[in-house]
Amino acid sequence: MNEEVWLIDPSGPLRGDVEVRGSKNGVSKHMVAAMLGTGESTIHNAPEVGEVGITAAMLEALGIHVEIAGSEIHIAPGTEIRPRVPDAFTGLNRIPILMLGPLLHLAGEAFVPLVGGDPIGRRPIDFHVEALRQMGAEVEIQEGGVYAKAKRLNGTRIELPYPSVGATETILMSAVLAEGKTVLKNAAMEPEVVELALFLQRMGALIELSPDRRIVIEGVESLRGASTWLAGDRIEAFSYLAAGLITGGQVRVHGCHQDRLVTAITTLARMGAQFEINDDYLCATQPPEGMRSAAVQTDTHPGFMTDWQTPLMVLFTQSQGMSVLHETVFENRLVYVPALQKMGCEIEVFDQCLGGPACRYHDTNAKHSAVVRGVSQLKGADVTLPDIRAGFSAVLAAAVADGVSTLRGVHHIERGYHRPFEQFASLGLNIRRQR
Repeated sequence: MNEEVWLIDPSGPLRGDVEVRGSKNGVSKHMVAAMLGTGESTIHNAPEVGEVGITAAMLEALGIHVEIAGSEIHIAPGTEIRPRVPDAFTGLNRIPILMLGPLLHLAGEAFVPLVGGDPIGRRPIDFHVEALRQMGAEVEIQEGGVYAKAKRLNGTRIELPYPSVGATETILMSAVLAEGKTVLKNAAMEPEVVELALFLQRMGALIELSPDRRIVIEGVESLRGASTWLAGDRIEAFSYLAAGLITGGQVRVHGCHQDRLVTAITTLARMGAQFEINDDYLCATQPPEGMRSAAVQTDTHPGFMTDWQTPLMVLFTQSQGMSVLHETVFENRLVYVPALQKMGCEIEVFDQCLGGPACRYHDTNAKHSAVVRGVSQLKGADVTLPDIRAGFSAVLAAAVADGVSTLRGVHHIERGYHRPFEQFASLGLNIRRQR
């Protein structure tokens, strides 16, 4: 079957309203957490993204009942749990590794295939594996996946070498039903992690969020089903704000509150963006003299989010002067740059730490800094998209390019953004599908 491509012909400033649903990164983790409930859980405001379907299929393969009805996902326990995530899910996303802890509680053993997701660098599973071992599980890295077994996990003290979001989520979902207390130091405190902790608390978990990146979890005997409303996706919200700024238009973003975008708003405001923020929406407008350059470093929350830098890079190309981006979270996050260079973006990548203090990649060969020259005249091109965020940034570049662009690999965008084709069309972008 021929894969769908998008053809984009620039049509001027993008204007209009976008309603942001719950985050891709949040919904799949909530679906895994719902495995632990003795009754049905309901997740409201779920986005229509490929990640939901993949995670639902995994859960059903394990014997969990999943029903998706528009923006609602209902998850209920099955009569028999199968402890093996099928090999067919190898490399599709990062979710299987998060199922180890819940499966150990439900079945006493687990096998999950090797992880996948976007090719943004090594996202090692060793933090997950080491945490489960500290909690008393026997864990074996096998060819093709990870096998674990444990009669009962035990609470313990864990300090993460780096505040990894995925490892923090693994520990949360493993510790809530463990015997005794778990104290996690150097935990990730991203809004999606806190949101997951709140959902587990609704299910009956005893979780305390302490200062200095410390989470204390007291294990309980069982968890019940719960209902929750997912907060708006801050990656998607920023991406559409950037779409308005890049094209000289104005996109009003509904459904994502200001508190999830604090650092992003200030970064854009320093570049000259003029904001209107109220309880209903946020929007940003270019100043008459155009956007200014900036030096930005990504970091763990509450720093500038790594997923925000992809649309920011395109904005840099349409801002006056030289901008610098220093990526400190993933060592290969700049994998999308060649696609943008093909469209005329003047970007150079370096293995030095530019635009901020030395980070954990300073003595590696990882190309994790970029210098961007603006204002660049972009041109239409035929590009293949390597991942979700790269895909969205290519759409933004195509929206201001001279000539038609052909984007291949658009399924990546649809894996992580809610109905992106329809959203862009509603903002006035001349976009059409072709097979």
